[in-house]
Amino acid sequence: MPDNHLTDNKFLVVIAGPTASGKTRLAADVAGKYNAEVFSADSRQIYREMNIGTARPSMDEMTGIPHHFIGEASIFDSWSTGRYIQNLSERLSDYFTSHEVAVLSGGTGLYIKALLEGLDNFPAISESTKTLVREKFAGSGISYLKEELLIRDPVYYEMADTDNPRRLIRALEVCLEAGVPYSSFFGTATKSRPLFTPVMILLEWPREELYCRINERVDRMMAQGLLEEASDLLPYRGFPALDTVGYRELFDYLEGKTNFNTAVSLIRQNTRRYAKRQMTWFRKYGDWTVFHPEAKEDIFRHIEE
Repeated sequence: MPDNHLTDNKFLVVIAGPTASGKTRLAADVAGKYNAEVFSADSRQIYREMNIGTARPSMDEMTGIPHHFIGEASIFDSWSTGRYIQNLSERLSDYFTSHEVAVLSGGTGLYIKALLEGLDNFPAISESTKTLVREKFAGSGISYLKEELLIRDPVYYEMADTDNPRRLIRALEVCLEAGVPYSSFFGTATKSRPLFTPVMILLEWPREELYCRINERVDRMMAQGLLEEASDLLPYRGFPALDTVGYRELFDYLEGKTNFNTAVSLIRQNTRRYAKRQMTWFRKYGDWTVFHPEAKEDIFRHIEE
């Protein structure tokens, strides 16, 4: 983040929560009330090719309010947490010269943590370590990655997307290279002086209600044409951005590895598991005030206080 001086009357309302928790609607409501714009903290909604499967907000849902980092990049681009933070920090720096309130909304906890705390200082990975992990993965599959990570870093294992080999490979590389858990590097960032005062809001539903919302969302995505979207993207399934719940299950169906009903059932199941991991992350990182998503008057009162 640019090393600007702290401006006491600049506020970033951070709205976080698991998938299907209602972040999009609340962000638009908050932005509308305080004449603000919305900045997305979603690592997948930034890709223009991934529309239905990421539940990207529609024009109606955005209610005419400018939304940043929504469909701005391509799956063909090289996009990382560092690049996102650099772009977001520069954009917020310009934005706060003429606005008092901004809204940051999304479910990618690492993005939010990196903005507020800076990027953690992970070690460089040697080519020998990279080769070792990738050869083990090629020979033994994702089960090797899961077993090794559970042994070497059970803390991160509990919050990781354990169906995402790219994330597991990265964490295991750090464990092997440094000889200490991947999670031990969390909080090692060098903090710069903030541009704003954060107002931290975490949305939380009772578990069964959230799971019902997730199931309904998956059904809605399928009705909107998620299968057709996945079919169009199938030639690019090896791209990191597409290693995402909703796409990888349908890719397997399209390649004849499973049947349709099983694929849809797995999307529901894996999305619920992902939501659980998101909440584990948010409870561990961040000074949040927790609200039921429908308690909007309480949320507005909290922001103003």
